[in-house]
Amino acid sequence: MASLKDIKLKITGIKKTEQITKAMNMVAAAKFRGAQERMEEFRPYAGKFSGVMGQLATRVDPNAFPLMEERDVKKSMVLVVTSDRGLCGAFNANIISAAENFIDEKKGEGKEVAVGCIGRKGYQYFSKTDVEVPIEITDCMARIEMVDAKKAGQECIRLFLDGQLDEIYLLYGRFVNVVTQKPTLKKLIPISATELSEVGEETEEEKSGPKAAYIYEPDPEEILNILLPMFVNVQIMAAMLETACSEQAARMTAMDNATRACSDMIHELTLAYNKARQAAITAELMDIVGGAEALKG
Repeated sequence: MASLKDIKLKITGIKKTEQITKAMNMVAAAKFRGAQERMEEFRPYAGKFSGVMGQLATRVDPNAFPLMEERDVKKSMVLVVTSDRGLCGAFNANIISAAENFIDEKKGEGKEVAVGCIGRKGYQYFSKTDVEVPIEITDCMARIEMVDAKKAGQECIRLFLDGQLDEIYLLYGRFVNVVTQKPTLKKLIPISATELSEVGEETEEEKSGPKAAYIYEPDPEEILNILLPMFVNVQIMAAMLETACSEQAARMTAMDNATRACSDMIHELTLAYNKARQAAITAELMDIVGGAEALKG
Protein backbone atom coordinates (compact mmCIF):
# COMPACT_ATOMS: atom_id res chain seq x y z
CA MET A 1 0.00 0.00 0.00
CA ALA A 2 1.27 3.51 -0.90
CA SER A 3 2.47 5.66 1.96
CA LEU A 4 0.58 8.76 3.11
CA LYS A 5 3.33 10.96 1.68
CA ASP A 6 3.12 9.31 -1.76
CA ILE A 7 -0.67 9.67 -1.90
CA LYS A 8 -0.46 13.32 -0.82
CA LEU A 9 2.13 14.04 -3.53
CA LYS A 10 -0.13 12.42 -6.15
CA ILE A 11 -3.11 14.51 -5.03
CA THR A 12 -1.01 17.70 -5.21
CA GLY A 13 0.23 16.82 -8.71
CA ILE A 14 -3.23 16.02 -10.04
CA LYS A 15 -4.64 19.26 -8.57
CA LYS A 16 -2.00 21.20 -10.53
CA THR A 17 -2.92 19.28 -13.69
CA GLU A 18 -6.59 20.08 -13.05
CA GLN A 19 -5.76 23.79 -12.85
CA ILE A 20 -3.94 23.57 -16.20
CA THR A 21 -6.80 21.74 -17.95
CA LYS A 22 -9.32 24.25 -16.58
CA ALA A 23 -7.22 27.14 -17.90
CA MET A 24 -6.84 25.46 -21.31
CA ASN A 25 -10.59 24.91 -21.46
CA MET A 26 -11.20 28.61 -20.83
CA VAL A 27 -8.63 29.65 -23.45
CA ALA A 28 -10.15 27.24 -26.00
CA ALA A 29 -13.63 28.61 -25.25
CA ALA A 30 -12.44 32.17 -25.91
CA LYS A 31 -10.70 31.16 -29.16
CA PHE A 32 -13.70 29.08 -30.20
CA ARG A 33 -16.02 32.10 -30.15
CA GLY A 34 -13.70 34.04 -32.46
CA ALA A 35 -13.19 31.07 -34.79
CA GLN A 36 -16.93 30.39 -34.94
CA GLU A 37 -17.69 34.00 -35.84
CA ARG A 38 -15.17 33.96 -38.71
CA MET A 39 -16.49 30.63 -39.97
CA GLU A 40 -20.15 31.71 -39.86
CA GLU A 41 -19.33 34.99 -41.60
CA PHE A 42 -17.48 33.15 -44.38
CA ARG A 43 -20.05 30.38 -44.95
CA PRO A 44 -22.66 32.57 -46.74
CA TYR A 45 -19.92 34.08 -48.94
CA ALA A 46 -18.62 30.64 -49.94
CA GLY A 47 -22.18 29.41 -50.58
CA LYS A 48 -23.13 32.42 -52.70
CA PHE A 49 -19.84 32.22 -54.59
CA SER A 50 -20.61 28.59 -55.44
CA GLY A 51 -24.16 29.52 -56.48
CA VAL A 52 -22.93 32.17 -58.93
CA MET A 53 -20.32 29.76 -60.25
CA GLY A 54 -23.03 27.14 -60.75
CA GLN A 55 -25.16 29.55 -62.76
CA LEU A 56 -22.19 30.51 -64.92
CA ALA A 57 -21.12 26.89 -65.45
CA THR A 58 -24.52 25.96 -66.91
CA ARG A 59 -24.06 28.56 -69.68
CA VAL A 60 -20.70 27.37 -70.99
CA ASP A 61 -18.97 24.26 -72.33
CA PRO A 62 -17.04 22.70 -69.40
CA ASN A 63 -14.51 21.16 -71.81
CA ALA A 64 -13.30 24.66 -72.70
CA PHE A 65 -11.85 25.17 -69.21
CA PRO A 66 -8.75 23.25 -68.06
CA LEU A 67 -9.83 23.26 -64.40
CA MET A 68 -13.11 21.55 -65.37
CA GLU A 69 -11.51 18.88 -67.54
CA GLU A 70 -12.44 15.33 -66.56
CA ARG A 71 -9.57 12.88 -67.13
CA ASP A 72 -8.82 9.20 -66.80
CA VAL A 73 -7.52 9.16 -63.24
CA LYS A 74 -4.04 7.72 -62.78
CA LYS A 75 -2.91 9.77 -59.80
CA SER A 76 -5.00 11.44 -57.08
CA MET A 77 -4.18 13.73 -54.20
CA VAL A 78 -6.05 14.49 -51.00
CA LEU A 79 -5.41 17.88 -49.41
CA VAL A 80 -5.68 17.20 -45.67
CA VAL A 81 -6.45 20.11 -43.32
CA THR A 82 -5.55 19.47 -39.67
CA SER A 83 -4.56 21.62 -36.70
CA ASP A 84 -1.04 22.75 -35.83
CA ARG A 85 -1.40 21.80 -32.17
CA GLY A 86 -2.60 18.76 -30.28
CA LEU A 87 -4.49 18.32 -26.99
CA CYS A 88 -7.82 18.28 -28.83
CA GLY A 89 -8.84 14.67 -28.32
CA ALA A 90 -9.23 12.44 -31.36
CA PHE A 91 -9.93 15.35 -33.72
CA ASN A 92 -6.73 15.12 -35.80
CA ALA A 93 -6.63 11.33 -35.54
CA ASN A 94 -10.12 11.09 -37.09
CA ILE A 95 -9.12 13.28 -40.05
CA ILE A 96 -5.90 11.32 -40.58
CA SER A 97 -7.83 8.04 -40.36
CA ALA A 98 -10.25 9.30 -43.05
CA ALA A 99 -7.23 10.21 -45.22
CA GLU A 100 -5.78 6.72 -44.72
CA ASN A 101 -9.10 5.20 -45.81
CA PHE A 102 -9.06 7.39 -48.94
CA ILE A 103 -5.47 6.33 -49.73
CA ASP A 104 -6.29 2.64 -49.27
CA GLU A 105 -9.38 2.95 -51.48
CA LYS A 106 -7.49 4.64 -54.31
CA LYS A 107 -4.59 2.21 -54.10
CA GLY A 108 -7.11 -0.62 -54.18
CA GLU A 109 -8.35 0.80 -57.50
CA GLY A 110 -4.77 0.70 -58.84
CA LYS A 111 -4.19 4.47 -58.68
CA GLU A 112 -1.24 6.42 -57.33
CA VAL A 113 -1.95 8.69 -54.36
CA ALA A 114 -0.28 11.79 -52.91
CA VAL A 115 -1.17 13.81 -49.82
CA GLY A 116 -1.06 17.58 -49.40
CA CYS A 117 -0.91 18.87 -45.84
CA ILE A 118 -2.25 22.08 -44.32
CA GLY A 119 -1.53 22.01 -40.59
CA ARG A 120 1.43 20.57 -38.68
CA LYS A 121 -0.29 17.47 -37.26
CA GLY A 122 -1.14 16.06 -40.66
CA TYR A 123 2.35 16.77 -42.00
CA GLN A 124 4.03 15.18 -38.96
CA TYR A 125 2.11 11.98 -39.63
CA PHE A 126 2.34 11.68 -43.42
CA SER A 127 5.99 12.81 -43.63
CA LYS A 128 6.88 9.57 -41.82
CA THR A 129 4.99 7.37 -44.31
CA ASP A 130 5.89 6.32 -47.84
CA VAL A 131 3.20 8.59 -49.33
CA GLU A 132 4.36 11.53 -51.46
CA VAL A 133 3.69 14.94 -49.84
CA PRO A 134 3.96 17.63 -52.56
CA ILE A 135 2.24 20.38 -50.53
CA GLU A 136 3.21 21.35 -46.98
CA ILE A 137 1.82 24.44 -45.25
CA THR A 138 2.24 24.51 -41.46
CA ASP A 139 1.96 27.03 -38.61
CA CYS A 140 -1.00 28.68 -40.34
CA MET A 141 -4.02 27.46 -38.35
CA ALA A 142 -3.66 29.75 -35.33
CA ARG A 143 -4.24 32.80 -37.51
CA ILE A 144 -5.91 31.85 -40.78
CA GLU A 145 -5.26 34.14 -43.73
CA MET A 146 -6.35 33.96 -47.37
CA VAL A 147 -2.70 34.14 -48.42
CA ASP A 148 -2.14 30.60 -47.07
CA ALA A 149 -5.28 29.27 -48.76
CA LYS A 150 -4.20 30.96 -52.00
CA LYS A 151 -0.73 29.42 -51.73
CA ALA A 152 -2.23 25.93 -51.36
CA GLY A 153 -4.76 26.60 -54.14
CA GLN A 154 -2.16 27.82 -56.62
CA GLU A 155 0.01 24.76 -55.96
CA CYS A 156 -2.99 22.43 -56.43
CA ILE A 157 -3.87 24.15 -59.70
CA ARG A 158 -0.26 23.98 -60.91
CA LEU A 159 0.03 20.25 -60.18
CA PHE A 160 -3.28 19.59 -61.96
CA LEU A 161 -2.56 21.72 -65.05
CA ASP A 162 0.96 20.26 -65.37
CA GLY A 163 -0.57 16.79 -65.53
CA GLN A 164 1.13 15.58 -62.35
CA LEU A 165 -2.30 14.97 -60.78
CA ASP A 166 -5.60 13.97 -62.37
CA GLU A 167 -7.91 14.79 -59.46
CA ILE A 168 -7.62 16.52 -56.08
CA TYR A 169 -9.85 16.07 -53.05
CA LEU A 170 -10.17 18.25 -49.96
CA LEU A 171 -10.44 16.65 -46.50
CA TYR A 172 -11.17 18.75 -43.41
CA GLY A 173 -13.00 18.74 -40.08
CA ARG A 174 -16.48 20.18 -40.68
CA PHE A 175 -18.00 21.87 -37.65
CA VAL A 176 -21.44 20.48 -36.79
CA ASN A 177 -21.70 21.55 -33.15
CA VAL A 178 -19.51 21.79 -30.06
CA VAL A 179 -19.68 18.02 -29.52
CA THR A 180 -19.53 16.84 -33.17
CA GLN A 181 -16.82 17.61 -35.73
CA LYS A 182 -17.10 15.46 -38.85
CA PRO A 183 -14.21 14.63 -41.22
CA THR A 184 -15.55 15.69 -44.63
CA LEU A 185 -14.19 14.74 -48.06
CA LYS A 186 -15.12 16.56 -51.26
CA LYS A 187 -13.66 16.93 -54.73
CA LEU A 188 -11.72 20.13 -55.28
CA ILE A 189 -10.35 19.71 -58.83
CA PRO A 190 -11.58 19.13 -61.52
CA ILE A 191 -14.46 21.47 -60.76
CA SER A 192 -17.82 19.94 -61.67
CA ALA A 193 -20.60 22.16 -63.03
CA THR A 194 -23.21 19.81 -61.52
CA GLU A 195 -21.62 19.93 -58.08
CA LEU A 196 -21.31 23.72 -58.29
CA SER A 197 -25.04 24.13 -58.81
CA GLU A 198 -25.72 21.82 -55.85
CA VAL A 199 -23.34 23.63 -53.47
CA GLY A 200 -24.90 27.05 -53.89
CA GLU A 201 -27.65 27.09 -51.30
CA GLU A 202 -30.63 29.43 -51.52
CA THR A 203 -32.50 30.77 -48.52
CA GLU A 204 -36.22 30.09 -48.13
CA GLU A 205 -36.91 33.68 -49.17
CA GLU A 206 -34.84 33.24 -52.35
CA LYS A 207 -36.57 29.95 -53.18
CA SER A 208 -40.07 31.42 -52.84
CA GLY A 209 -39.25 34.78 -54.43
CA PRO A 210 -38.92 35.71 -58.10
CA LYS A 211 -35.95 34.39 -60.02
CA ALA A 212 -33.54 36.97 -61.44
CA ALA A 213 -32.20 36.79 -64.99
CA TYR A 214 -28.52 37.76 -64.89
CA ILE A 215 -26.69 39.57 -67.66
CA TYR A 216 -22.94 38.94 -67.56
CA GLU A 217 -20.40 41.51 -68.62
CA PRO A 218 -17.99 40.42 -70.06
CA ASP A 219 -19.17 37.02 -71.29
CA PRO A 220 -19.45 33.99 -68.93
CA GLU A 221 -16.32 32.35 -70.39
CA GLU A 222 -14.07 35.27 -69.46
CA ILE A 223 -15.61 35.52 -66.00
CA LEU A 224 -15.15 31.80 -65.34
CA ASN A 225 -11.49 31.93 -66.38
CA ILE A 226 -10.96 34.44 -63.56
CA LEU A 227 -13.32 32.91 -61.01
CA LEU A 228 -12.34 29.23 -61.26
CA PRO A 229 -8.92 29.67 -59.55
CA MET A 230 -10.59 31.96 -56.99
CA PHE A 231 -13.19 29.27 -56.33
CA VAL A 232 -10.44 26.77 -55.44
CA ASN A 233 -8.92 29.29 -53.01
CA VAL A 234 -12.30 30.01 -51.42
CA GLN A 235 -13.02 26.31 -50.88
CA ILE A 236 -9.65 25.82 -49.16
CA MET A 237 -10.16 28.93 -47.03
CA ALA A 238 -13.60 27.69 -45.96
CA ALA A 239 -12.12 24.29 -45.06
CA MET A 240 -9.39 25.94 -42.96
CA LEU A 241 -11.95 28.04 -41.06
CA GLU A 242 -14.16 25.00 -40.45
CA THR A 243 -11.17 23.01 -39.18
CA ALA A 244 -9.99 25.83 -36.90
CA CYS A 245 -13.43 26.14 -35.33
CA SER A 246 -13.72 22.36 -34.97
CA GLU A 247 -10.26 22.21 -33.37
CA GLN A 248 -11.19 24.64 -30.60
CA ALA A 249 -14.52 22.88 -29.99
CA ALA A 250 -12.72 19.53 -29.76
CA ARG A 251 -10.13 21.03 -27.38
CA MET A 252 -12.88 22.42 -25.15
CA THR A 253 -14.45 18.96 -24.91
CA ALA A 254 -11.10 17.22 -24.37
CA MET A 255 -10.01 19.63 -21.62
CA ASP A 256 -13.42 19.40 -19.93
CA ASN A 257 -13.15 15.60 -19.92
CA ALA A 258 -9.58 15.84 -18.58
CA THR A 259 -10.70 18.17 -15.77
CA ARG A 260 -13.48 15.78 -14.79
CA ALA A 261 -11.05 12.85 -14.84
CA CYS A 262 -8.71 14.80 -12.55
CA SER A 263 -11.59 15.49 -10.14
CA ASP A 264 -12.49 11.79 -10.06
CA MET A 265 -8.87 10.80 -9.41
CA ILE A 266 -8.56 13.37 -6.62
CA HIS A 267 -11.74 12.02 -5.02
CA GLU A 268 -10.47 8.42 -5.18
CA LEU A 269 -7.01 9.34 -3.87
CA THR A 270 -8.53 11.37 -1.04
CA LEU A 271 -10.54 8.31 0.04
CA ALA A 272 -7.38 6.20 -0.15
CA TYR A 273 -5.48 8.82 1.85
CA ASN A 274 -8.15 8.92 4.57
CA LYS A 275 -8.26 5.12 4.75
CA ALA A 276 -4.46 4.91 5.04
CA ARG A 277 -4.40 7.63 7.69
CA GLN A 278 -7.17 5.90 9.64
CA ALA A 279 -5.29 2.61 9.42
CA ALA A 280 -2.13 4.31 10.71
CA ILE A 281 -4.04 5.92 13.60
CA THR A 282 -5.66 2.59 14.45
CA ALA A 283 -2.26 0.87 14.42
CA GLU A 284 -0.83 3.52 16.74
CA LEU A 285 -3.78 3.19 19.13
CA MET A 286 -3.34 -0.58 19.14
CA ASP A 287 0.33 -0.12 20.02
CA ILE A 288 -0.56 2.26 22.84
CA VAL A 289 -3.25 -0.06 24.19
CA GLY A 290 -0.92 -3.03 23.90
CA GLY A 291 1.80 -1.15 25.73
CA ALA A 292 -0.60 -0.11 28.50
CA GLU A 293 -1.81 -3.68 28.92
CA ALA A 294 1.78 -4.89 29.10
CA LEU A 295 2.59 -2.33 31.83
CA LYS A 296 -0.46 -3.48 33.85
CA GLY A 297 0.70 -7.07 33.63
